[in-house]
Amino acid sequence: MESVRLILIADDEPYIVRALSFVLAKAGYSVVTAGDGAEALERITSDRPALAFLDLMMPKLDGYEVCRRVKSDPALSDTYIIILTAKGQRADKACGMALGADEYITKPFSPTAIVKQVQRVMGA
Repeated sequence: MESVRLILIADDEPYIVRALSFVLAKAGYSVVTAGDGAEALERITSDRPALAFLDLMMPKLDGYEVCRRVKSDPALSDTYIIILTAKGQRADKACGMALGADEYITKPFSPTAIVKQVQRVMGA
């Protein structure tokens, strides 16, 4: 299912998943979702999304660990990772970026700004 327009949204908060899925699908992107970190890693491995939104505080595997595993795997390392989290401390961001995240966005976020960011990264 590899696609340059495929996006993974990994978050254990259903409202975030629904809201992001809606605005991204409306903008023309295909979306797959995961409710925990283990499922996120499975979806990245099997579906090969071009971009993945990762929450940091997820069950089973946290977003840091998912990011570390994806970025350390040569077959997956080109996955663009945007950490989308409520953890807004400088140390949290530094840790996420050190593990290979491409961007770090804190909640709450603007769905419109997220779509514009995705369009910038993936092309309109």
